[in-house]
Amino acid sequence: MAALQNVKIYIRESYDELMHKVSWPAWNELQSSAIVVSIASLIIAIIVYLMDISFSTLLKQFYNLF
Repeated sequence: MAALQNVKIYIRESYDELMHKVSWPAWNELQSSAIVVSIASLIIAIIVYLMDISFSTLLKQFYNLF
């Protein structure tokens, strides 16, 4: 029974903290951050793709030597 009471207190305190203590970003800040994250993710994905293609090509050439 004490565990259930502790869970209720935890949920109540979590709700209070999220509603009154957390600094939520404004909508335009959120959009700007989303654009930055999307562009950075795309750049990283392109870099990883190019690395994958280059290593694949190098390994194919290396294996063709034997």
